[in-house]
Amino acid sequence: MLKRFSISLKKNLLANFDGFIRRCRYSNRSEAVRDLIRKALVQHEWEADKNVIGVITLVYDHHYHQLQEMITQLQHDFHKQITSTTHVHMDHDNCLEVIIVRGKAVEVRELSERLIAIKGVKNGNLAMSSTGKNLH
Repeated sequence: MLKRFSISLKKNLLANFDGFIRRCRYSNRSEAVRDLIRKALVQHEWEADKNVIGVITLVYDHHYHQLQEMITQLQHDFHKQITSTTHVHMDHDNCLEVIIVRGKAVEVRELSERLIAIKGVKNGNLAMSSTGKNLH
């Protein structure tokens, strides 16, 4: 069941928000506000060290000395947090590794930070989510 509420915003903030809505292609303000609230709740779950799920992406040059071995070893160290991995050959030199992770937020974040910090990783990112129990 939907509940209505109202908010007051200064003119400039509302204009910026309406621009955000257009750029992100939301159908209306309510949908944009709901999405922002969900994102804030997911962020809170991560900060509260709840059980979470996420995706780690890594881009790296597979020719870099022992890089693949270091990535694999770290994944074995965190095997309880890893649900699945996918390895994609982007071109002759570069690879994309996509790692689906779940568990306590602090453990997932530690794995992500350690993988991204390995020398030779060109780019890395952790996309966070949760099971969505509180996001209805």
